[in-house]
Amino acid sequence: MSIFSTMNNYGKMVKFSHTLFALPFAGLASVIAILQSSLGLNELLWKLLLILICMFTARSAAMGFNRYIDRDFDKKNPRTANREIPSGVLSPQSVLGFTILFSILFLIASFLLSPLCFYLAIPTLFIILFYSYSKRFTVFCHFILGLGIGIAPSGAWIAIKNELELIPALWSFGLMFHIAGFDILYSSQDVEIDKKLGLYSIPSKLGIPKAFLIAKVCHIIAFSLFIWAGYLANLQTFYFVFMAIIGVLFTLEHLLVTPTNLEKLPIAFFHINASISIVLFIGILLDTWKDLLQKFAG
Repeated sequence: MSIFSTMNNYGKMVKFSHTLFALPFAGLASVIAILQSSLGLNELLWKLLLILICMFTARSAAMGFNRYIDRDFDKKNPRTANREIPSGVLSPQSVLGFTILFSILFLIASFLLSPLCFYLAIPTLFIILFYSYSKRFTVFCHFILGLGIGIAPSGAWIAIKNELELIPALWSFGLMFHIAGFDILYSSQDVEIDKKLGLYSIPSKLGIPKAFLIAKVCHIIAFSLFIWAGYLANLQTFYFVFMAIIGVLFTLEHLLVTPTNLEKLPIAFFHINASISIVLFIGILLDTWKDLLQKFAG
């Protein structure tokens, strides 16, 4: 097997394109933190590069560990049986080595950001890896996944300002509920196999209708937290206009996917969810680009 083929297999395993869900949230927190920071341009660019590396390595480690830990479950699930380990494309040992490597790279990048980032990176790594175990004993696994991804805005803020404040925390919790809500919807397609394998999820334990109601509540909470964060950050018209678009996207997601019709889940997953974070990031950029230019004009 060529090195390019191997890299492609690992790329498929970690689904790098899905990083779009969290990366814009790290970006929007970075924009506001930059405006409040006294750091010079070169130092900010260095920190932004390290933030990108942290995002990529942390998510790669989490995905690798998930595929390694769940390999036996994936093999028994028709939807996931073609993943890289069950199909024999990658060996469990190589995926475990991949996970360890990217975990180490994540800790190194965090250390280069600041001592505080390094100290916080350790529990962060635990959370994003722990999610894969949580499905074995708690229906709150969806929220653990959301928390692992939701750390991104707060992490980016701390990397730049070396402190945590309410604004990025609101974006983090908003992202947590956003991801948890959709993960509840997404896991509805695995209800029967989850019951058979003894895995926990809200749909398998409470039923699909109640799961959809909980997902709606999660997305209402997420939307409210995004609004609150924007208000506290003194964001203006563009942000709230784009928040209105996000409200439409949340509504569309719940119209496309119903308890009796899960056929359009892939559309909601790959298009709508990625769009929400990107739309929010664009709204912040449009609201702040003049301030960013003025900050670095000199």
